[in-house]
Amino acid sequence: MELDGKRIAVLAEDLYEDMELWYPAIRMKEAGAKVIVVGTGTAETYAGKRGLSVTAETTADKVAEADFDALIVPGGYAPDLLRRHKSVLKLVRDMFDAGKPVAAICHAGWVLVSAGVVRGKRLTSVAAIKDDMVNAGAQWEDSEVVVDGNLITSRKPDDLPAFCKAIIASLSKVVTGVR
Repeated sequence: MELDGKRIAVLAEDLYEDMELWYPAIRMKEAGAKVIVVGTGTAETYAGKRGLSVTAETTADKVAEADFDALIVPGGYAPDLLRRHKSVLKLVRDMFDAGKPVAAICHAGWVLVSAGVVRGKRLTSVAAIKDDMVNAGAQWEDSEVVVDGNLITSRKPDDLPAFCKAIIASLSKVVTGVR
């Protein structure tokens, strides 16, 4: 499989958008990756906006960039909670600085803003946070997926197929040394 041996962190906190956590997690597993749910430590199990729950396998303060090949940040209201944790922001920033894929969908752009990784980058998000992205220095565009270096962003659940394809493609480039 194209992602055999890859380890991908998926961030979790209450009120995540159910599809934006579960769809990428399942798709990455299908491609052969080991998916690790990383919480903030406020709970062991986090409730999605639409009723699904997810149990964190670890917390952001117990992991490091070296533990993962990529990071996925789901949207919903969880990003507003995620960005309040220094350990989450450090993990995002460290992954970004290491050149590893950092993927964010919908409101997850808030986490990228708080981690300080959007200035001068092309990206997208749900339109509701466009002003936040632009005010943080991002070059925002309305596209189903935008890839700028190791940042991968999408707007909403309808964009999940393109979002996941971009994550897999980015990790496949890392595998072949094309990056």
